[in-house]
Amino acid sequence: MSKAKFKKPTLFSAVYLRCSSITARTYPSIVSKPFSSGSTGVEKVSLLKNCNLFTFRSITSYEDFKKLGFTSYVFGQKSYNGVAFLSKIKFEKITTGFIKDKLNQSRIIEGDIKNKSAPIKLINIYVPNGNPINTEKYDYKKNWLNLFILQIKKTLLRNKNIIIAGDFNILPEEIDCHDYTKYENDALFKLEIRKKFRELLNLGFVDVYRHLNKDKQEYTFWDYTAGSWQKNNGLRIDHFLVSNNILNNVKNININKKPRSKLKPSDHTPIELEII
Repeated sequence: MSKAKFKKPTLFSAVYLRCSSITARTYPSIVSKPFSSGSTGVEKVSLLKNCNLFTFRSITSYEDFKKLGFTSYVFGQKSYNGVAFLSKIKFEKITTGFIKDKLNQSRIIEGDIKNKSAPIKLINIYVPNGNPINTEKYDYKKNWLNLFILQIKKTLLRNKNIIIAGDFNILPEEIDCHDYTKYENDALFKLEIRKKFRELLNLGFVDVYRHLNKDKQEYTFWDYTAGSWQKNNGLRIDHFLVSNNILNNVKNININKKPRSKLKPSDHTPIELEII
């Protein structure tokens, strides 16, 4: 777990927020103990991706989540895609129309958490994969990112307390891949896609994991083939971005690899972010 020293927090004096970005397939293995903070009254939010409606309903019921104290907010579709929040705190507002997606795919859900000054806006995203390149799938990814960045610019005019999390399907740097040379013609690592990631950062966001781990090489995804997990041939494509306005309130971030080692795991593993 990575830790850093920051200034005394002033923005969220009444809030302790712990978030995790995970896939729906991972959740059954950790839902009974989502986070072990050791504190009472700790507020917890899980941001799920790849939670199509069939998967979400089959892994556990809404009633099971409710018994554990979670409220479910799901934006799914049949067969694939889908994003969701599982929360022990009440959202002021939940919306799913952040961008005008011409394919109407379930890829973004946003919610506001009450805060003393301005609400904390959580945006859970599942960026299109984009492969293979030189196809309409790659064009769709580029257009989707352009629309998303445009909307983030508009959102920042109203609220600068923003957390963006999820499966970005982007390898920001060479260090984020076990062998970047194998991905030079992949939609995850194409230069114009990585530039879109940097464009987001330049709007006033920080890639929290890389900010706290300058030279550390850890991953959030391991393919099921060719013994990728056993060889640690992974990719860091799941991210937490926080706006500069709340960076000083970040306590730590952790890539939790334990769920990936379990029987029949997701190919993604959770990322856990703590904000005070």
